[in-house]
Amino acid sequence: MVHAQFDNTARQALAVKAVDAKIRKDLSWQRIADAAGLSVAFVTAAVLGQHPLPTASAEAVAELLDLDADDTRTLQTIPTRGSIPGGIPTDPTIYRFYEMLQVYGTTLKALVHEQLGDGIISAINFKLDVKKVADPEGGERAVITLDGKYLPTKPF
Repeated sequence: MVHAQFDNTARQALAVKAVDAKIRKDLSWQRIADAAGLSVAFVTAAVLGQHPLPTASAEAVAELLDLDADDTRTLQTIPTRGSIPGGIPTDPTIYRFYEMLQVYGTTLKALVHEQLGDGIISAINFKLDVKKVADPEGGERAVITLDGKYLPTKPF
């Protein structure tokens, strides 16, 4: 049976426990995702409390991280999503995404609506990819791809 949470406290506690195990065992998110058989972005989000994992994936992650049966069950519940508490984020990396949306949010909205019409981009039917590429001017660049299904607004 599918179960949903109404409070994210249990998932937050599990995320702390899972990240501690990840660090203790010196595992990468990619290694955990490989065990789960799903994408690194999805599994990372799931372990951090933003998605439920399918049973086999939850069992594999729990085994890899030495989590118990209750944790395995919790990994499978539909969470109360949202990982950034109210207000402006203070973590520098998360803040930069906030800044990007502050600067480019209206531009993204204008371009999406001009090219696709009135609607939204799904965060449920969604893919995320992060790549490191060489910067021709020296150093490295981050290429982040947000790939969401477009859902048009339907009059009723």
